[in-house]
Amino acid sequence: MASPQDDSPTQNLFTESAYYQPTDTGGSTSMLSDVEDRPSPPVNRYHGGLDFGLLVLRLVLGAIMGAHGLQKVFGLFHGPGIDGTARMLESMGYTAQPTLLAWITGLSELIGAVLIVLGLFTQIGAAALLGVTANAVYVQWGGGLFEPHGFEFELLLAAVAFTLLFTGSGRIALDVNTPWRRRPVPFGFFFLLIAAAAAVVVIVLAR
Repeated sequence: MASPQDDSPTQNLFTESAYYQPTDTGGSTSMLSDVEDRPSPPVNRYHGGLDFGLLVLRLVLGAIMGAHGLQKVFGLFHGPGIDGTARMLESMGYTAQPTLLAWITGLSELIGAVLIVLGLFTQIGAAALLGVTANAVYVQWGGGLFEPHGFEFELLLAAVAFTLLFTGSGRIALDVNTPWRRRPVPFGFFFLLIAAAAAVVVIVLAR
């Protein structure tokens, strides 16, 4: 028979992971008592692979969208700059105030990317990027799903931004001790409505 000292390392490994389900050894009278006796995991607990995975999503999305923002606002990476972006938007059917829309689009991509990478006000950054990518999906819709004229790439970026709305930044971020990281779902729904409203307003008023 194993001693209590032999069992404790295994028990600690699983109880600290929050997936441990204690078995009934005869000492407890009900499943409810097991649940009541088991300590709740800390809200701000590190989740290892999950937090690392969210960091990777944030960095990749931020790098891609940030580069597009730099192309639009400053003309970097052989980008069109504001004037070129305005002409591009106009050719896509955004004929009302294309220069203003070029600034809004470029700054949304750039600021949203910075917030996402830092994990600071993550839902605001994700909402900004989701609004931009939703419009891109709308524009590319007629080309079908697949490249070179489809919307598969824009849809993937929109899906990552949508995901970060509801997962939050993870603990490897500046948002780590904020209410919106500890309760990302209600904040995610709130900023999803803002992103959807912004996308609809742009489509209705600028086209």
